[in-house]
Order: sequence, then C-alpha cells, then structure tokens
Amino acid sequence: MKNHNWINFLKYSFSLILVLCFIQKTNAQSFLHTQGKAIVDESGKKILLRGVGLGNWMLPEGYMWKFGKDGDRPRKIEKVVSDLIGIDKADKFWKSFRENYITEADIRRIAELGYNSVRPALNARLFLTEGENNQVVDEGFMLLDNLVSWCKKYNLYVIIDMHAAPGGQTGQNIDDSPNNEPELFMNPKNQDLLEQLWVKIAERYKDEPTVAAYDLLNEPLPEMTGAAAKYKDQLVPVYERLIKAIRAVDKKHMITLEGYNWANNWSNFGKQLDNNLVYQFHYYCWNRPDQLNDISHYLEKQQQLNAPVWVGETGEKDNAIYFATTQYLEKNNIGWSFWPWKKMDTKNTPYSIKTPSGWNEIVAFTKTGKKPASTVDAEKIFNEFLENIRLKNCVYYPDVVNAMFRRLPVRIEAENYGHDGYLKSYFVKDTLKKSNTYRINEPVPVDFTGKEKPGQCIKLASGEWVIYNCYTSSSSAKSLTIRAKAQEPPAQIILSVNGTIAALKIGSADWADFRIKLNHLQFVPGENQLKVQVKSGTIQLDWIDIQ
Repeated sequence: MKNHNWINFLKYSFSLILVLCFIQKTNAQSFLHTQGKAIVDESGKKILLRGVGLGNWMLPEGYMWKFGKDGDRPRKIEKVVSDLIGIDKADKFWKSFRENYITEADIRRIAELGYNSVRPALNARLFLTEGENNQVVDEGFMLLDNLVSWCKKYNLYVIIDMHAAPGGQTGQNIDDSPNNEPELFMNPKNQDLLEQLWVKIAERYKDEPTVAAYDLLNEPLPEMTGAAAKYKDQLVPVYERLIKAIRAVDKKHMITLEGYNWANNWSNFGKQLDNNLVYQFHYYCWNRPDQLNDISHYLEKQQQLNAPVWVGETGEKDNAIYFATTQYLEKNNIGWSFWPWKKMDTKNTPYSIKTPSGWNEIVAFTKTGKKPASTVDAEKIFNEFLENIRLKNCVYYPDVVNAMFRRLPVRIEAENYGHDGYLKSYFVKDTLKKSNTYRINEPVPVDFTGKEKPGQCIKLASGEWVIYNCYTSSSSAKSLTIRAKAQEPPAQIILSVNGTIAALKIGSADWADFRIKLNHLQFVPGENQLKVQVKSGTIQLDWIDIQ
C-alpha cells in the first residue's frame, strides 16, 4: 500500500512538473522579429508594441524639471545639483534618483495598465566615460539589467534607445551635447565609441527575448540648426556600420532606425540594410488648432521597404490627440510608445511628480543664477524631490491612460470618429468637399466650437452618421453624456451601441450637455461601436463622455 501511494505520488509530482514547465514555457517571452510589414513572435503571432518611454531616468531632461537654459540637459542639471549641495552630496543624490525614478513598482504598474513595452532613454555617459581613456561605467548596465529583469517578470518588452550617443547626434539639449554640436558625426572617435557601446549591449542581451529591439540613434540631425544639411549623408553609413558590428555578435534582435530631423525625414532610406529592421518616426501633433498629422508618406515608405513601421515617441499634448493618435496608428498596424511615463507637475502623462516645496528657488537658479537661501535649504528641497519621484507618491491620471487605449471610462471628441472610411465609419451626403481642419482628407465637416470655448466639433445633417470605437474590460458603463447643439431646434439623433438603440432630442441652439442612462445602450467587454445618427435637423457635436 505504501509502495502504491509512493508511485502515485511520483506520477502526480511528474505531472505537476510537466504542467509547471508548460506554464513557464507558455508564459515566457518570445523573440520578436519582422515578417514583411509586421512584427511577430516566434509562433508567427503579430505583436503591436504599445508602450511608454522611460524618459528623464537615465537621461534627465530640463523641461521635465521646469528648469531654464542653465539646466536644460543632464550635464547642466548635474552641475546645478553639485553647485547647490556640493559634489559628495550630489553623487548620493544621483545614485538615489536613478534607483528610485524607475523601480519594479513602475514596471508592474505599466504592465497592469495594459502596456506591453517600455523604451528606456539611455545616456552613453552612464555606460562609457568621456575624455581620452574611456572606461566602462557599471551603473548604466546595472540599471538596464534591473529593468530587463523586471520587464521579464511582468511580461513587457524593452526597446533600448540610444538617446544620447557619444558626442551627441543632434547638437541639442535632448542628447546631452557638450558643445551644441552633433559631434558624433564630427569626430570619428565618437563613432568608434558608439560602436563599442552597442556591441557591449548586444553581447549582454543577445540571448534575452525580453529585449525586443535596439534603437540605434534617437532623433538624429535636426534640420533647423543646419546639422542635417551638413551631416545627413553620414547617417546611413553609420547605421550600416552599427548593424554590421551588432550582427557579428547578435543575429536575433530587431533593430530600429530613425530618420534625420527628429526621426521623421526618411529620404535617406532607399534600401533594406538588414532583414530584421523596423523603421521609426515620432508623432507629435502640436498644431494650433489641433491637427491630426498625415502619415501617408510613412505608409508609402513602408510599402517600398516592406518592413514594419513603429512610432517611438508620441504624446506631450492632450487626451483628444492621444485618442486620435493611437486610433490612427493602430488602424494602420503601427505600434507606439507614449512619451513620457511621468514628469513633474503635469496632467497629460500617466503619472505626475508632485512639485517639492521651494522648488521655484531651484528653478530660479537655472534661470537667473540666484541661489536658494542656504545649502541646507537646497538639500531639503532635493530630498523632498527624491521622495516625490517614487511611484507611490506620484499622482495617477487614469483619463490619460484611458484616452490612449480608447478605454472606458473615456471622453471621445466628436472629430475622433473611426478610420474605416465612407459607409463604414461615417456617412455624409457631400463627399467631395473636405474638412477645412483636423482630418483634412475626409469629408466629415469639422468646425470650431466658438470663441468662448476653444475646440473643435463636427456638423451632421439629417441622415448623416459617424461611428466611434472604444473598449472596455467589463460592461460597467453607467451613463453617456453628449455635448451638442441644434442648428434649428429641435433636432433628433439616434444613438446605438452594438445594436442597442436610444433616441435623444437636441432642443437647444446653444451648447448643452445631454445625459443618457444606459438602460438600453449596452457596452460589452472588448471592442464596442457607438453610432451617432441624425434623424432630423442639423446638429453640431462636441464630445461624447462615457462613464
């Protein structure tokens, strides 16, 4: 009897081991690679990279600190700290800053919110010393190792971004340029160092599937400074050199290339440089009034190159643009990385760092040179800052995250209807006349809401309609509110969600909010389609708020 029990125990244990091994295998991340215009895993499943940029961590940017010209890049910010509290305390400050700005808690939260990737911005100075006798710096590699291990634990991919190459690739503050020149392209030694650094990174992670791709250079050679005109012919040769060096040690990982002029001029890309490349542009809609920038040029290039396209940075605006951007990109099979995950005193990032008491004194020093009252005061302010950067002490903005995932609860601006085209996402009677603003290649009229309330709206006449797409993990929506007005009241509209219908009278010629209890309109887990159709009259529609 004992032998029988022992045999059963062994059988059970063996089965349990098999199950655990299967779970581990199925949960393990897979190397990503390109397949035509798609990014796929090892099973051939398409993967759309939707992530956040880990800016300001290994490469502090002055605008995220509210600093002036004397604190606009890492080396200047470092000088600000050491000038105010001394070199020894500054060294301790930076060690604590980098240990706590991005931690396992951040990565766990990023995964919880639905992102599947992160793009850490690297400063070469954290990995290699400057000057004549260049030495490897352990701190940068330790930080990157920690990040990769956390991302592996929470099933996120890492796109390693060389944000500041040796010497600088832009000559601007964003790459920590020492002399406001793109010295990567001016001094061959800097290219040697960049190659050495990428080879070290590739050797370190060549067998790590958590690393999705190597982003060789962030936003090289802007046009506005003349840097592109002088050095753009060097860009592809530098890429070719780096690809060759990386492929000598790592043949598995994807490599992503950015065009010159803030990643967005792809005129140098005429042939494939490797069979596992992703081409990258950055998408910031900063126009006033709002404009959804056209991406047809990149789609044409995608066809020509037969390679995936990815947006490595987007953001720095508002929820209306975030909703529109990710919808537009994903409709065209383009993934994205939101920039940045967090920064100080903001409402347009997932998390905001609270401003420390007295921070205005530190900011004033970077603008006027006037120091805080004492070193003790400055140290106290910096210590509070070190506490405030911890995720648990930051302010979360769910509306920002929901906007980029088009996920309930969410406010949908009326001009952000779907991208499936005529008779699928919209119907208007006059298809020849195009909108004057926002989506200028489409015929749904986009108007301004008025001087008293700046913004945009759409105009629909009887029989016309638009469809909006949104997502939810449950059917927990309780109410729907629209802001609208009738050209000649009353007008009537029909709202439908996944086939369920509700009628609504628009009885005001002025902007008004109309709230509907969701007794008849049913949102379901997954994707939902909301159709707004005008039954009679003519309306202007500003937004739809679903809670």
